Amino acid sequence: MNSPSHLPVHHTDTPEQHPTAPTKRHHSARYYAHRVKESLTTRVSKLICAIFLSLLLIIGIITFILWLSLRPHRPRFFIHDFTVTGLSLENGFESAQIVFNATARNSNLNIGIYYDAMSGSVYYKEQKIGSTPLLDSYYEGPKTTKVLTAALSGATLNIDRQRWMEISNERSKGVVVFRLEITSTIRFRISAWDSKRHVMHANCPVSVGSDGMILPSSKDLRCPVYFT
Repeated sequence: MNSPSHLPVHHTDTPEQHPTAPTKRHHSARYYAHRVKESLTTRVSKLICAIFLSLLLIIGIITFILWLSLRPHRPRFFIHDFTVTGLSLENGFESAQIVFNATARNSNLNIGIYYDAMSGSVYYKEQKIGSTPLLDSYYEGPKTTKVLTAALSGATLNIDRQRWMEISNERSKGVVVFRLEITSTIRFRISAWDSKRHVMHANCPVSVGSDGMILPSSKDLRCPVYFT
């Protein structure tokens, strides 16, 4: 007798499994018309956005150029000469005189500057020792320069014997340092428009030698300008 392990095995043939071919979808004419419409809408939207961004960029560039050309620049002040007469004399304070020469420059191309009354003050060790009017109200056109000259003496120069001794002691070291401050209230004129008023200060540090003459290091020096 044959054991069960030797019984013949019968295989049942099954049909071969083949992948199902994708079914080709057929779209209607309405579907394709909708797709074309969506594509045109997207293109038009992109074109409008590109035009808008281009216009925005052009406007920004034009605005920046106008801002650069119309932005007011502060007036420029330069100290050219500063002399203290009688500095080498022991009692020179009795006849002392300070003479200075400065310039105010409007460097703007299309902007004028209106100045109210302008004054000049001289300081020694941050103590005012003299002051004098420089100019009445005036208008300074674009790219123009105004010469500012003054002489302080007598009532406009307040130096007593003690102050003169301090100046003389510093003179013995070869250099005496003063400060010229020019002040005015200004406003800018752009075409027919005037800006608000600004209180302007131009600070000109100046050094003189033992002879009372301005030193080369201070000559033609540009003075810092600030508003309050």
